[in-house]
Amino acid sequence: MDNLSSTAGIVAVAAGAVAVIALGSSLGLALALRRVRSAQRVVLGDGRQDLVAHAATLQGSFQALTEYVQDAANRLDARMSQAEHRLDGAVAYRALVRYDAYGDSGRQSTSIALLDATRSGIVLSSIIHRDQARLYVKQVHQGQPELELSPEEDEAIRIAFEGGDARVAL
Repeated sequence: MDNLSSTAGIVAVAAGAVAVIALGSSLGLALALRRVRSAQRVVLGDGRQDLVAHAATLQGSFQALTEYVQDAANRLDARMSQAEHRLDGAVAYRALVRYDAYGDSGRQSTSIALLDATRSGIVLSSIIHRDQARLYVKQVHQGQPELELSPEEDEAIRIAFEGGDARVAL
């Protein structure tokens, strides 16, 4: 015990304590390094690349993905334009008006308006009588008829533009 109370003993005890602290710190740092390397393996994959090379690979992959998405968006935009162009010619406004053209046929006569988004199309009128039937077709361009319309045909166009419900004229 006398050796521990001397200067050399105190220095030896202090050196032992520093060694134990250094050993504990080394173990703590080794565990922290193991966790960092484990996390790095998750990020880098197989570990054959360093962080800079992996970041460059990710940047290239991101750029390729961005180009693919932009190309897909351009193709989709072109297809939408084609579809919208085709839909402009489809029937957008329609209406049917039934009426009694001669006062004795029981509202069997009809006028049908079929118009597209530009308000162009046709008005079909079938006039029914007991012994005959007649069919008339008139074109409409941008809401304006090429020939004079009957009141029932005019009403069919008006109803079509208002929402297209079928009506029976009295």
